[in-house]
Amino acid sequence: MTRRPALLFVYNADSGLFNTMADIGHKVFSPETYQCALCALTHGYFSERKAWREFVERMPCTCEFLHRDEFLVRHPGVSTRLPAVFQMDEGEPCCCLDADTLEACTDLEQLQQALRQQCCPGTDDVDG
Repeated sequence: MTRRPALLFVYNADSGLFNTMADIGHKVFSPETYQCALCALTHGYFSERKAWREFVERMPCTCEFLHRDEFLVRHPGVSTRLPAVFQMDEGEPCCCLDADTLEACTDLEQLQQALRQQCCPGTDDVDG
């Protein structure tokens, strides 16, 4: 039996209500300096974008989402600049989309294409 590949999406933002409220304010008042390209692409001001949720649900891999503080607790030895997307290999994260690549994506469609090509090759049937 083949195991489904697993992806770990890590936001460059900390968890918790106060941090969420601060992030919303930052996105509203100073979006050009917001530090999480992954969140900027996948979420509006208050919730996850519907097109993103639908794309994730069609992905042929297990997807998990963590905030920076949660990721650092689980993987304290990983020093990859965030945000990032990791392929999980026997419980260890291996970066497949780094912060520079995520920052270069100008819209959700580019993010989806990068995921298809770099993190889940052979998933071209997962439409955006």
